[in-house]
Amino acid sequence: MKQYLDLCQHILHNGAKKEDRTGTGTLSVFGYQMRYNLNDGFPLMTTKKTAFRLIVSELLWFIKGDTNVRALLAENNHIWDEWAFAQWIESEDYIGPDMADFGRRAQEDEEFAEIYQQQMKLFQEKILSDNEFAEKYGDLGPVYGKQWRSWSTTTGGTIDQLKNVIEAIKTNPDSRRHLVTAWNPEFVDDMALPPCHTMFQFYVADGKLSCQLYQRSADVFLGVPFNIASYALLTHLVARECGLGVGEFVHTTGDTHLYTNHLDQVQEQLARKPKPLPTLKINEEVSSIFDLSVADITVEGYDPHPRIKAPVAV
Repeated sequence: MKQYLDLCQHILHNGAKKEDRTGTGTLSVFGYQMRYNLNDGFPLMTTKKTAFRLIVSELLWFIKGDTNVRALLAENNHIWDEWAFAQWIESEDYIGPDMADFGRRAQEDEEFAEIYQQQMKLFQEKILSDNEFAEKYGDLGPVYGKQWRSWSTTTGGTIDQLKNVIEAIKTNPDSRRHLVTAWNPEFVDDMALPPCHTMFQFYVADGKLSCQLYQRSADVFLGVPFNIASYALLTHLVARECGLGVGEFVHTTGDTHLYTNHLDQVQEQLARKPKPLPTLKINEEVSSIFDLSVADITVEGYDPHPRIKAPVAV
């Protein structure tokens, strides 16, 4: 994963200090590209442990077109909890302790952090046990899965972008239109978080499938390792569906940043020596990308350095 470590060094040496939506502050560069040959191993971070199971469950959530955190919570995946939780505590139905600016306060105040954890646990329990509550506060709006699988048209219909692009790869592999976009300007304001990974394009050459992702905003320490592994996995799954080998994953980023409260963690990671990449394994008995479960996708030979914790900027 030298490509990723080089990016971290590049931002530390060249990043501009910028303010951001979360109030945390960043070091940022604009426009960066990394390339990963997927035949060299699966690009899962080895300089810190990265939760592959969470990557798999989130990607399958996108692929199924789901937008409600309930399915993720059922898989013990809490990637999207904070954004759904914010919808609840900002509603008229919420009658608990004041949770304003909960992300920053939980980091700075141990007493508040305990209260926050209690309220978050209550929220998670209600999402899993109360259908009406889950429908109202678990749904994140028309985020990735909605746009990938049922993009709304002006005529009242929907477009299944992912299914269409898979069929196009099979029938017209040399097309330059193998694109899926998550950025739908009409509905951006209805999303709990506008899509960071906005558009991806597939490319077929020499019997191999490559994928390029454009990501408008890239949280390099916490988010980007997940994004790399997620789209590398997506490339493998689509290639398998289309009877192709894998080529490259190309990761192009816009505002590419390190949060200022992640800089010590980045330095710790840069001091570590990368280890061999793992190998991806997919259950051969499940033929369709749309039928896969979390248990069907694993990695072998993954021996990373320990996890490095860092706060999420919400």
